[in-house]
Amino acid sequence: MRMHNPAHPGLILKDEMQALDLTVTKLAKILGVSRVTVSEIINCKNRITAEMAVRIAKAFNTTPEFWNNMQASYDLWQALQTVDTEHIPVIYNPGEIEEEDIRKSA
Repeated sequence: MRMHNPAHPGLILKDEMQALDLTVTKLAKILGVSRVTVSEIINCKNRITAEMAVRIAKAFNTTPEFWNNMQASYDLWQALQTVDTEHIPVIYNPGEIEEEDIRKSA
C-alpha cells in the first residue's frame, strides 16, 4: 500500500497555534526554545526532533509519539521520492533465495 504525501508536522503545529491565537514568540517561551526554532518548524524548514516532540506534546496535551510519528511519516515519504534503490539487489527473500544467488549479485 502506497502512502500519500503527509503534511509536514510543522504545518499541523502552525494550525494549532492559529486556533489558539498563539504567536511564535509566545509558543517559543512556553516551550523554552528560541523563536527561530519554532519559526523554522512551522515554516517546514526544520524537523520536529524527539526532544521537541516531548515539549510540544506537553504543551498541547498530546503524546510525543503523535509528533514523532508525523515526522517519521513525512521523512519516509520524502525519502521514498528521492532515494534511488534501483542498484540495490534483494539479498533476502525468505524461502526463495539461495546462497548462490547472493554470490552472483556481489
